[in-house]
Amino acid sequence: MKDKPAKGVVSAPATYIDVQSAITGLRGRDLVSTLRSVSRHSLRHPLHTAKHLLAFGGQLGRVLLGDVPHQPSPRDNRFNDPAWSQNPFYRRSLQAYLSWQKQTRQWIDESQMKPDDRARAHFLFSLLNDALAPSNTLLNPVALKELFNSGGLSVVRGFSHLLDDLRHNDGMPRQVNDNAFEVGRNLATTPGAVVFRNELLELIQYKPMSEKQYARPVLVVPPQINKFYIFDLSPQNSFVQYMLKNGLQTFMISWRNPDPRHREWGLSTYVAAVEEAMNACRSITGSRDVNLLGACAGGLTMAALQGHLQAKRQLRRVHSATYLVSLLDSQLDSPATLFADEQTLEAAKRRSYQHGVLDGREMSKVFAWMRPNDLIWNYFVNNYLLGKAPPAFDILYWNNDNSRLPAALHGDLLDFFKYNPLAHASGLEVCGTPIDLQKVTVDSFSVAGSNDHITPWDAVYRSTLLLGGDRRFILSNAGHVQSILNPPGNPKAHYVDNPRLSSDPRAWYYDAKQVDGSWWPQWLSWIQERSGVQRDTQATLGSATYPPMDPAPGNYVLVR
Repeated sequence: MKDKPAKGVVSAPATYIDVQSAITGLRGRDLVSTLRSVSRHSLRHPLHTAKHLLAFGGQLGRVLLGDVPHQPSPRDNRFNDPAWSQNPFYRRSLQAYLSWQKQTRQWIDESQMKPDDRARAHFLFSLLNDALAPSNTLLNPVALKELFNSGGLSVVRGFSHLLDDLRHNDGMPRQVNDNAFEVGRNLATTPGAVVFRNELLELIQYKPMSEKQYARPVLVVPPQINKFYIFDLSPQNSFVQYMLKNGLQTFMISWRNPDPRHREWGLSTYVAAVEEAMNACRSITGSRDVNLLGACAGGLTMAALQGHLQAKRQLRRVHSATYLVSLLDSQLDSPATLFADEQTLEAAKRRSYQHGVLDGREMSKVFAWMRPNDLIWNYFVNNYLLGKAPPAFDILYWNNDNSRLPAALHGDLLDFFKYNPLAHASGLEVCGTPIDLQKVTVDSFSVAGSNDHITPWDAVYRSTLLLGGDRRFILSNAGHVQSILNPPGNPKAHYVDNPRLSSDPRAWYYDAKQVDGSWWPQWLSWIQERSGVQRDTQATLGSATYPPMDPAPGNYVLVR
């Protein structure tokens, strides 16, 4: 009997906010409008409201008598302190909070609101209920212990952190100690050199780390939304070093952080720039074609480039394509997308064109609200209630090293989510050529994350089906970033694999098998088969046409 994936491994698509919401933005007026709609429904259906208020009152009565009708989620770390279950006051506070959560969910589920309105209401009340958690007050038992242990200094330090964040971090609690890291010192330290530069990007060639290397190079296309060094954080989880140590010639694109002068840079501009970088790779290595690897929005750019090359009958310059957590099919189902009506989209375009760019800090805020308990309230408690400094965590440092999006690219991405143009032939035009992904027949390898709330795994799976050629799809048991940073040796890592693709992602998953360990070795075998012959390593970087310039990580990555 064939092995089945472990029960509960696969996760549903993003429950609330996804990448479309971060690109579009969430307007306060839309949330207020939802709150008004809920209030009107409550007044129009008083019996329905009274029924749930009575049920809530009954549960509060049980709680006051010492009953424990609810249990927090095992994955909810907010209530791990023993006081929440052993101290009568805290136990009753927690049970009252959980009772309120349950009744608000049931009130919405059993209401006569339209399905879209119910979804918006669930989204809004999830944010409100997370904010109202009893763990977010100074009565939090962990905060009280720290208050007594520090002689009151925790409150002083916490208030200082709050004032600093209000002045210098847009009122959001800091997630990481910025002073612990520096790009080029303890992040992005793999040796290499910039061998090509244009207005949009720097091309980094890395020094080999093996005695033999494959003839065909790998060109990495990172997302424009973030800096490239997610692929090269520290040596133990550096995907760049993993490729180099296994004989792959590795080139990396480092995007320029645009400012208002670059408002007209659109998707076509970026595709043309990647084509220039690809031609530089081919010239330096002497290879007729390259293997492309793209992540998130970089995968979309990479796919558009291939469609453009196919339309020009030059697709032979690309040998294979790897897509990491990349959306090509932009049909997403989450309550937050219900706020993205025509008016919202046009308002988002106007804002970015007025400013010239979409500020990365604004996107970062929306991403944080995807998982507010982990990315906001967790640091609210740590920084303000406990008075502690945020941790030194390299992934969070990278996550907070924001990049901006030029207005034209922002507009192109909004249209991408509005029209889903790659789902049909000639739906998207890039650099003057129509794109038909079914005609892009290079071999492809796609990776998604089962817990990815930014690019939901089933949407990434559907994106794979849009491509022509031989296709592989791997489902990692991780989130958006952790699906990429998945080095061998993690005892908790596993992935789901099924070489036979179905039209339905759930059917594919049912017939798949679970494989323990990282997907990196699986991909390595796949890419090495497509990397040509091995030859003695050439330690020299660049060429006469493309001489080395600045050492890695280059200059563009340092621009804030």
